[in-house]
Amino acid sequence: MGETIYQATDLTGTKRVEFLNEARRDRARLRATDGTSLVMLPERTLDLLEALAKWGEAYAKLSTLLRRTAGVPSTSELGELAWLRSLDREDVEEFLSELQDAIIAANADEDTAVLDECLRAWRATARQLADPLRRSVLLGTHRSDDYVLVEKPDLLDAQVHASSPEAGSADDAE
Repeated sequence: MGETIYQATDLTGTKRVEFLNEARRDRARLRATDGTSLVMLPERTLDLLEALAKWGEAYAKLSTLLRRTAGVPSTSELGELAWLRSLDREDVEEFLSELQDAIIAANADEDTAVLDECLRAWRATARQLADPLRRSVLLGTHRSDDYVLVEKPDLLDAQVHASSPEAGSADDAE
């Protein structure tokens, strides 16, 4: 059985409900009076298709840039992906791999949740690495003698110190 193609005049008649039900389920086709073929579908489906197209294009562009460039592409080359500029090449390649997996999963799941989470996590990583201090802490070398043991404070001593006159109070600040 072929797909029903509705006419514009069907929308004013009894087939309107049938057209809307088909559109809610998946999609419905309508032939406009000028012959143009129109498709009505749930908005979530359109949102998914737009996200897959956007990030599929970004994936292809970044993949091409990485093949043509020895290091990390420039900010202008990255365009809307310029937030990746704080990552090194290895991290950008890892992002690209995870982006591909997320696009495939979003398409299979018919939901962008996996893709959205991938992008959120990588943006957060890029923000952290953009800060020089955080970058040095996250990526710097650490030796065991950089760390010292601390003892858990005695709860009673902490309460006594907090209530002592030397500790001050919020009222004293006024």
